[in-house]
Amino acid sequence: MTFLKKRKVALALGGGAARGLANIGVLKVLERERIPIDLIVGSSIGSFVGAGYSVGIPTYRMEEAALGFTMDKLTDFSISRMSALKGKKLGKVIREFTDGKDFEDAQIPIAITATDIETGEELVYTKGNLQEIIKASCSWPGIFPPVAIDDRKLADGGIRNSIPAKMARRLGATIVIAVDVGFCVKAGKLENLFQLFIQSIQIMGKELDAYQSMQADVIIKPKLHNIDQFAFDQAKRAISDGETAARAAIPQICKLLGLNTNLWKR
Repeated sequence: MTFLKKRKVALALGGGAARGLANIGVLKVLERERIPIDLIVGSSIGSFVGAGYSVGIPTYRMEEAALGFTMDKLTDFSISRMSALKGKKLGKVIREFTDGKDFEDAQIPIAITATDIETGEELVYTKGNLQEIIKASCSWPGIFPPVAIDDRKLADGGIRNSIPAKMARRLGATIVIAVDVGFCVKAGKLENLFQLFIQSIQIMGKELDAYQSMQADVIIKPKLHNIDQFAFDQAKRAISDGETAARAAIPQICKLLGLNTNLWKR
């Protein structure tokens, strides 16, 4: 697929649930420093944050919304054999965060990754029902039910693209700035099935991130010390860590893009 034909800069936003709120801090700095972004590719919460930004939601509003996130706003327990949660609350949060806008409203082109959970295919969407596609990209199997789109059952984009740098290249980007919010592998005793499941995801995800980030030209990696995927109460610190990491990367980005590196020293 050819999405861009000329030299363009893509921002690849990775997944990570609550850790992915650091993407908002990164966007705040890139916008403040006037770094040109021609395409956003998002996986999982990276699609959620990236889509909001692409359709024109101001970063201050995104931050306000993030500071109000709680697990209760996402938790609607299900008796289904397919998932622990129904996913209706997730859909509501997505609609509110993006003002119910669609791909056609994007001021910056947005591409969203998802995974066909029945075939294992990695997919990317640049049109369609934006709200449902974001929901699919954020739906981790077992936690949220798969989302039916075009006769496919779609799940979290981060399964195949935890950092969608490769997909940005496929869509024609020649320079890729990636945000790697990473995983939170915690050393210690595991005392139940849930902890075992989560820890295994952390370990696998960490390895996948290390591989996929190699395909980016610049990697912005917030520290996010001890912030796990469920720590939505740590949104303020996650966003701040994103800002700190992005500021540190500005000289490298300016050099790569041939911009005046003195502009960022303000």
